[in-house]
Amino acid sequence: MLNLHRMRLLVELHRRGTLAEVAAALSYSPSSVSQQLSQLQSEAGVELIEPVGRGVRLTAAGEILVRHAEMILRQIDRAEADLAATRSEIVGELKVATFQTAAIALIPDILTIVSERHPALTLYFTEIQPDAGTAALLAREFDLVLGEQYPGQEHPPATGIERQRLFSDALRLYTAGNEGRHTNRTQLSDFADAHWVFEPRGKPARAWAEAVCRAAGFEPRVRFESADLLVHVQLVETGHATALLPDLVWGSRCPTGRFVAPPGAPTRDVFTAVRAGAETRPALVALRGVLGETAGRLELDSGHEHRAPTSTRC
Repeated sequence: MLNLHRMRLLVELHRRGTLAEVAAALSYSPSSVSQQLSQLQSEAGVELIEPVGRGVRLTAAGEILVRHAEMILRQIDRAEADLAATRSEIVGELKVATFQTAAIALIPDILTIVSERHPALTLYFTEIQPDAGTAALLAREFDLVLGEQYPGQEHPPATGIERQRLFSDALRLYTAGNEGRHTNRTQLSDFADAHWVFEPRGKPARAWAEAVCRAAGFEPRVRFESADLLVHVQLVETGHATALLPDLVWGSRCPTGRFVAPPGAPTRDVFTAVRAGAETRPALVALRGVLGETAGRLELDSGHEHRAPTSTRC
């Protein structure tokens, strides 16, 4: 009989490409993963993986088994959701992946509401880079992922992922408030000579920011790189850089700089994602409901998309 745990390892090899990456993701040693897959081949009676160079790849039979294993894993999620629905209260644990600004602006309120409404539900939050969310969700490292999509960087959800839009987050240029003779700069193109702080190369936010500047007719002079948007804020407010930031940054602090709206009033979409088959799990339905309420209050507080953002702490 085929072992479900070993089939999951095969699915992860299909997604990640190397034994080392599977081992790192699931906290095993590469030799343990290799041994487990060898046992799965014995159970299947056919070769599932074959050597290629210094690595391995799936055979045609391995690809067939992966497709079946993915369907089986989704069906298990559905079974667990249906069993959970028979309980009279929402209980259990949920592991949630989130990105930095959502963690700052949303998570404290969510924890308060969930603890009041569903005291038997325990939430675990981990901050990860948004572009790593899909792989982590499919690997069952998390039950729900809070993700983001920047304009021009949109992608449909991966197979096996069910996604719901949460809200739109305005994107604005942020510059120091004491620019002196430069306070009359009111368009993105006026900042062609500025020093910029961007996220690292390869990140969707970086690709969007570069594209916006180029569309305005200039190549941005990127002097600073950081994945931490609060570092961006600090560099701007100390007069060292200009940045393109989402409004969600201001859910926890008061802006002291000045905002300029880029052309077209761009927004990023913030969404929740779960594994297909698990979307009816009562705990996930409840958490998504609380997220929706919290996001709705943020949108009401922010008002019109062209209004400069403020924080409730200001």
